[in-house]
Amino acid sequence: MTDESQANRLARGDWYLDDDELRQLRLECRRKLDSFNAAAADDEKVRTQVLTELLGVVGEGALVVPRFRCSYGCNIRLGDDTFINADGFLMDDAPITIGAHVRIGPGVQLMTALHPVDDHRRRREGWERAAPIHIGENVWLGASVTVGAGVSIGRNTVIGAGSVVLHDIPDHVVAAGSPARVIRHTPVEPDVSTPP
Repeated sequence: MTDESQANRLARGDWYLDDDELRQLRLECRRKLDSFNAAAADDEKVRTQVLTELLGVVGEGALVVPRFRCSYGCNIRLGDDTFINADGFLMDDAPITIGAHVRIGPGVQLMTALHPVDDHRRRREGWERAAPIHIGENVWLGASVTVGAGVSIGRNTVIGAGSVVLHDIPDHVVAAGSPARVIRHTPVEPDVSTPP
């Protein structure tokens, strides 16, 4: 792989063109996902083994429910005790980092890909690039949330179901809508000495 390979351009966050090498990497990922998604309902051992081989990091106690999809797998880092519900799609053309104790609802999409607005460069030439996504610790993404390329979501934040997150969201807030906006703040540190 030369410095100017499309895979290296993709890894650097530069504009790149799809090629046989990238298509082969995605095919290998899909084959592993076939094994993960086809495992018997009670066969966590197989699913854990596939995720460990496929993803960049799988934290202790992390759990992913089938059906799960991603582009390459190796660019995904799951924190300890992270939970991804059914039908998650992590388009990891760029790194996706998910902190510890994150809850991701069914049908969530984390989409790192970007395309030129200019029709000629996008459709006719096929250029694209990717930007990383970072999800902080103890975040909850409701069902069918979409997070766009280059977005960071802060610690202890909740994103309402069906929201589209196109800009960074700070720590300790609830955000919702399309595009998502902060609708309220949450306590920075809950008082655990007093029962609810």
